[in-house]
Amino acid sequence: MQVKYPAYSRQARKKLSSTLNQVLQLFPRLAERKKQMAASLSRGEQQMLAIGRGLMSLPRLLMLDEPSLGLAPILVKRVFEIMQNINREGVTILLVEQNVNSTLEITDKAYVLETGWITLKGRGNDLLENPHIKKAYLGL
Repeated sequence: MQVKYPAYSRQARKKLSSTLNQVLQLFPRLAERKKQMAASLSRGEQQMLAIGRGLMSLPRLLMLDEPSLGLAPILVKRVFEIMQNINREGVTILLVEQNVNSTLEITDKAYVLETGWITLKGRGNDLLENPHIKKAYLGL
C-alpha cells in the first residue's frame, strides 16, 4: 500500500524521512513519545509537535501563534531558542506572541498592536528600549 501525503509538496515528500529526523533532533522529547497520541502529550510537547508538523512541509514561512502560552519558563526559553535555530536555517517566522521581552530580544522586525492598530514598529532591540514598551509591557 502506498501512503500519500497530499498536504506536502513534492519536494517535502521526497525529503520526508530526513526532515522527520531533523525535527526529532530539534525535539528529542518527541522521539521518546513517538508512539503516543498527540492529545496525551503535555502542553509543551504539544507545542513542539505543532512546530515540528509545520516544519515537515519544508516551509519558507512558519507562522506561530502564542507558542509560549501555558509553558513552564524553562520550556519557553527552549522554544525561543528553537525558533532562532529555525530562522538561522533560512525559514522566516511570523510570530504572534504576548511574551514581549523574549520576543523582542530575538526579532528582526516587530509590530506592536494595541486595540487592533499598529502603534509601534521597528527592530526588536530598538523597541526594547522604547519608553512606552518599557512602561506598558515590561513594567519598568
